[in-house]
Amino acid sequence: MVYLIQQTMLYAVPLMIVALAGIFAERSGVINLALEGIMIFGAFMGVLFVRVMQEDQVFVQEQGQILMLLALIVASACGALFSLLLSFSAINLKADQTIGGTALNMLAPAVVLFFINLIAQQNAMGMATGDAASWFMIKPSTFGLPRDYEFGFLGDLFLNKVYLTTYICIAIFVILSIILYKTKFGLRLRSCGENPQASDSLGINVYKMRYIGVTISGALAGMGGFTYALTTANCASTGEVAGYGFLALAVMIFGNWKPLTVALGGLLFGLFKCIAATYSSLDINGDGVYMLAEIGISPYVYRLLPYLITLIVLAFTSKNSRAPKAEGIPYDKGQR
Repeated sequence: MVYLIQQTMLYAVPLMIVALAGIFAERSGVINLALEGIMIFGAFMGVLFVRVMQEDQVFVQEQGQILMLLALIVASACGALFSLLLSFSAINLKADQTIGGTALNMLAPAVVLFFINLIAQQNAMGMATGDAASWFMIKPSTFGLPRDYEFGFLGDLFLNKVYLTTYICIAIFVILSIILYKTKFGLRLRSCGENPQASDSLGINVYKMRYIGVTISGALAGMGGFTYALTTANCASTGEVAGYGFLALAVMIFGNWKPLTVALGGLLFGLFKCIAATYSSLDINGDGVYMLAEIGISPYVYRLLPYLITLIVLAFTSKNSRAPKAEGIPYDKGQR
């Protein structure tokens, strides 16, 4: 059970943080379909930072948590910078936001794969030495304890074979959700996505708020991309993130652009993604019996589950979802 919960969180947390990225952009009035591309770019920059620091021997394995935190900051900053392309095209040039986001989704993997081949001379780029588990995973040895030390159920759940990024992302998710719904800044941001003309008449700079919304969105998507690469891809960049950006959009719509329901949706999709990825080694009861693997269902069915569930859930919930009224509509200061 501990393994199932931990693996579900590994898959759910990137979805939650990237879905929150979509909320910030769309609540400001800009459709951010580029979440997938920003995740790919953020993952690449975070992994590249780790690789360069290891090659230059700036950090040793015992300083893995510091290296991981710095890489997370780099990935977030690069995601924010990459999102400025969407901001400029959507806000300043008033270009079609759907086309702009799609273009960035096509640009990111092409650019990333070009540099991966340039740097690593292959189609994937990983760490220079070791692996993600040995460098970044929290284990008993992290606290100076023997490898076989047992914390108990709660200790094993939260302190054994987990990544610090999981807790960092959850904390950021909670803090930003409070900021979005409980502060003046959040109210101003949301008003720009509902009625930008009324917001402008009250002295709110709509262009500035939309830039801020998309930039925060880019930072969160970059963070989610590196978190995905670190926890599920062994800190490697391959020019793709398994469609997580698009799944995050589905979670956002399912959650009706509200953080609490988005978190629940992320856990639901994370559970099915966990089952799809680990069905053959998933010991639910801890009795050594791999129930899902012994049922005899084709592995392709398990791999289809997250996306099939996405289609089913959206079919039943999208009709009741209410997007921000002004999302996707370029703001014209002279229009009333």
